[in-house]
Amino acid sequence: MTSLDNGLEAGDALRVLDRVFGYKSFREGQQEIIDHVVAGQDALVLMPTGGGKSLCYQIPALVRQGVGVVVSPLIALMQDQVNALTALGVRAGFLNSTQDADERREVEAAFLAGELDLLYLAPERLRVDATLRLLDRGKISLFAIDEAHCVAQWGHDFRPDYLALSMLHERWPDVPRIALTATATPATHAEIAARLNLRDARHFVASFDRPNIQYRIVPKSEPRRQLLKLLRTEHAGDAGIVYCLSRASVEKTAEFLVENGIAALPYHAGLDARTRAANQSRFLREDGLVMVATIAFGMGIDKPDVRFVAHLDLPKSVEGYYQETGRAGRDGLPSTAWLAYGLQDVVQQRKMIDTSEGDDAHRRRLGAHLDAMLALCETVECRGVRILAYFGQEGSACGNCDTCLSPPESWDGTIAAQKLLSTVVRLMRERRQKFGAGQIIDILLGRQTPKVVQHGHDSLTVFGIGTELSEAEWRGVVRQLLAQGLLSVEGDYGTLVLTDASAEVLGRRREVPMRRDPERPAKAAKVAKAARSAPTADLPEEAVPAFERLRAWRAATAKEQGVPAYVIFHDATLREIAAGAPASLEELGKVSGVGENKLAKYGQQVLETLTA
Repeated sequence: MTSLDNGLEAGDALRVLDRVFGYKSFREGQQEIIDHVVAGQDALVLMPTGGGKSLCYQIPALVRQGVGVVVSPLIALMQDQVNALTALGVRAGFLNSTQDADERREVEAAFLAGELDLLYLAPERLRVDATLRLLDRGKISLFAIDEAHCVAQWGHDFRPDYLALSMLHERWPDVPRIALTATATPATHAEIAARLNLRDARHFVASFDRPNIQYRIVPKSEPRRQLLKLLRTEHAGDAGIVYCLSRASVEKTAEFLVENGIAALPYHAGLDARTRAANQSRFLREDGLVMVATIAFGMGIDKPDVRFVAHLDLPKSVEGYYQETGRAGRDGLPSTAWLAYGLQDVVQQRKMIDTSEGDDAHRRRLGAHLDAMLALCETVECRGVRILAYFGQEGSACGNCDTCLSPPESWDGTIAAQKLLSTVVRLMRERRQKFGAGQIIDILLGRQTPKVVQHGHDSLTVFGIGTELSEAEWRGVVRQLLAQGLLSVEGDYGTLVLTDASAEVLGRRREVPMRRDPERPAKAAKVAKAARSAPTADLPEEAVPAFERLRAWRAATAKEQGVPAYVIFHDATLREIAAGAPASLEELGKVSGVGENKLAKYGQQVLETLTA
């Protein structure tokens, strides 16, 4: 028997999936992982956000004898995770620093009495002897280590407490472990296996393809205005996340959106804990809110109807970017990953690497991460193919990203590169001076600005030799030279200097291909329509009113219970109900996402809402 008193035979994972979670079949890869862990074996799972990772440990915990112990860094979200499981009839609890002594004692007693199916712990609690002694006294079915990339020391979400988790195998050698993450390069994958002592575990790597997310990267030009246009034309009323590099930018962007009629909230580490918690709670529970945040926000956010993730600053790595964009479209409906990227981003990131803590090897790693991110931004190939290649996978053109829908031109930028590099050479050798991109572009365009005249730069032989390109095009040349390692930046003012590779271009031994962005994406209107109508996309017109009534009922029910709307039902489930119009509880029970507990709890209300 499972820990659920439901008459299931041990090993009947498919029946657990149906009766508890309301799904008739597993997604690709899930059943093999689940069967492996149910059999008592260790596993390391790489599966993209929205791929169904949580079921890979939740179902084995329900099938195996004992309590599944889930190690998660997401203290602020544990209550929501437990609420979502409770709504399914699963007995779940958590132990973390937000609880008082009485609350902890109650959960501990339930654990020891075998009255829990899943127990969530923050990793730091496993450093406390009392927690270890508690676990020794109970029956543990498995250990699940969620967000396992947090163990990677130079990763984007490193948590020092994760380094101690290798002791789980040493203390409880007969308890299977499953470590899971949505984001890992082959190097990070290997580091997770080594640090968690999972070298002998079976490794499961799912495809990192996200066909429902449209990846778009645009040249930065008044990014807040660009963002506002995106939200108004494509995502009016949608929930989304906007990432900014600095706390100040988060605050200003949130204020800008609110001033322009967009419901937006800020989130960053500089806000007090109460404000952060309140804003996160509102984002999870209310429809159509935009969260403007630093990367301090987002890991573990299980909100399925996030329709867009926008970046106003260049991410530091493809891993971080992929992790953040994966918070969109967890329900499988069309969603947008949008990034505004410009020359100053490259200058700023290079400068941050040069002044970062750590040794030269660490800075080289950071530089390699940035180079891969720049290559993704500047590619003329499919964005999806480029992302898959970064994670060591192959794929064909997605047909959905900006480079597939509106292929950019590739042009020979060798002569332009030589002109710009020659200008840097003239300044450094003839004048012993270094300047940023603005002054160099003014020289190339032959502009007699006060600064140009003051320094006598209008007498240089390179003055005015670049009038065939516009200022914006020259800024693109600088950006791409930085991306290709043919230019570098130094100092607090971001001055441009040559690299060892610059000589190959100046000596005509290397060609410099460049990307020219299309001025107007040819299929933007089609894209906008698809993204804007995602919740009702492909619904028969006659089913839309029923869908909207169901959403209104769900919102009221969620508010009454103090839980996020998706804890009641996902949009995808409501769509299927609205389209199929079930007339009985039996018919409703056949809808994907309607398990036995939810059918008993909400079934009659759903049927009444349909006929209202």
